[in-house]
Amino acid sequence: MADEPLIRVEDYSFRYPGSDESVLDGASLTVETDEFLAVLGGNGSGKTTLCKTFNGLIPHFFEGKRDGSVRVKGTDTETVDVGTLAAHVGYVYQDFENQLVQPTVRRDVEFGPLNYGFEDYHERAQRAIERLDIGHIADDLIWELSGGQKHLAAIAGVLALDPDALVVDEPAAQLDPHNAAHVYEQLAGLVADGHTVVVIEHDTELVAEYADRVVLVEDGRVRWSKPTAAALNRLDDLRERDIHPPQVTELADRLDLRTPDHSQRPVTVEEFVAACDTPRPTVSDGGRDDSACSGESIVSVEAVTYRYQTMDTGGGPVFDGFSLSVNAGENVALVGANGSGKSTLLKLLTGLIRPDSGTVSVVGRDTAETSPETLADEVVYVHQQPEQMFIEDSIEGDVAYYLRQRDAPDADAIVDDVLTYLDLDHLRKRDGRLLSIGQQRRASLAIALAMQPSLVLLDEPTGCLDMESRREVTRMLDRVDGRVEAVVVATHDLQFVASWADRVVVLDQGAIVADGRPGDVLTDQSLSDTTALRPPQPVSVSRRLDIDPPATTVSELAARLGGQR
Repeated sequence: MADEPLIRVEDYSFRYPGSDESVLDGASLTVETDEFLAVLGGNGSGKTTLCKTFNGLIPHFFEGKRDGSVRVKGTDTETVDVGTLAAHVGYVYQDFENQLVQPTVRRDVEFGPLNYGFEDYHERAQRAIERLDIGHIADDLIWELSGGQKHLAAIAGVLALDPDALVVDEPAAQLDPHNAAHVYEQLAGLVADGHTVVVIEHDTELVAEYADRVVLVEDGRVRWSKPTAAALNRLDDLRERDIHPPQVTELADRLDLRTPDHSQRPVTVEEFVAACDTPRPTVSDGGRDDSACSGESIVSVEAVTYRYQTMDTGGGPVFDGFSLSVNAGENVALVGANGSGKSTLLKLLTGLIRPDSGTVSVVGRDTAETSPETLADEVVYVHQQPEQMFIEDSIEGDVAYYLRQRDAPDADAIVDDVLTYLDLDHLRKRDGRLLSIGQQRRASLAIALAMQPSLVLLDEPTGCLDMESRREVTRMLDRVDGRVEAVVVATHDLQFVASWADRVVVLDQGAIVADGRPGDVLTDQSLSDTTALRPPQPVSVSRRLDIDPPATTVSELAARLGGQR
């Protein structure tokens, strides 16, 4: 590595206008050439703000009171503009959709190098498109894409500039497990080619597989910097800051299991299997609970065909003869690859879009004959992009807005109750659009909970959330069970699915390829082979150790392995 680090942050402090507290408070960090660095921290810890100093977004775009210095390749970022710095440090935002400014994927990927005057802009774009394997959507319109496909397009647009360093804020957000792993493979390939990669991440299992070094950010400071395995073994530090360790590391901690050299707990499936005494294959007592929910139907989708309106007529339908029912009392998880139809199905259930043929009935109402405004009294939809739910200039105003629009009694008391329950009291006066995405998700969930609907629909509710916020989501949904008829969640988070859902519906190219209980669906090897499902680590460990049927959670696998030791 070079003597001078690629990026050097020295004793940097920053406070956003109108805030009484500094987001960064004397942060110091070096980022070397040719390294894969992961930045961990709870929601609101300052990790995103820290990384925005790397390419001059702070202070040139986000103004505020600041102190200290940031240097990129030896140049103080205060002395050069963002455009100049972007040639050295590319940045993919949490709210990546704001980076997409052209009508098609190809034109958007070409936009950056074209504006920098690169004559080979087309070739640069094509290389980025091929690297991320998105050639099949290269000529599609941006607004036709799923959230995960848009994320890949945004990453490709930055890759086309071929910067020295690439900063990606939550690279796995909105991506199915297959695409998330694929993106990380490409990022690791960039490091192998001499680039630097910095990821802001909550998924420590991906960090364990790919990162060289981990830094922990808390209260606007870098608390420590360690090699990845050592960092992920700091379990007390991680838990205190609401960061999920890898499931295998949690499992090893419960079983007091160490790597063969006894230096630390394993952080990957391969390390865990190598460290584990070969157990006897086991069969769980009594098999799985296959009981079905006997409640009345609250959602009925019958023979639905739906096609997005496009600029041409060559595209196929999202759904063609699709049918699904959801009974009262069910917690249903929709899983599947990006573009499989999960978000489209949720929008059909809200009445925001209507089928071309077939019927959609929700809470006894045909969505083709009922306005979305009327359905909203019974159905709440929490968006994939939570900022879309913010209208007022404060969180408490947003929660109260929807209640008062419907003349809800005791609106103020409901607002207070929900904000306290979701630990949002300290943010109640803040504008939701200025919060971190994790805080935005909690605030959007508060809006949903306050409405006390019959049906709750959530799109990626745990995306970009730290451990405690994810627990809040689960606790909120557990509490919602007593107030609503059913909950349907579209998600790529299979850990969440294993612990919360009682029914899993797997979509693939607009069709249902599996529908059953989590223990059956998540352990189905054929689904892992043919769809984008990547089973939770306890399932992978179970398969490697010949434990049948496989365990789906850490607690289940710890109990079964612990009984053999």
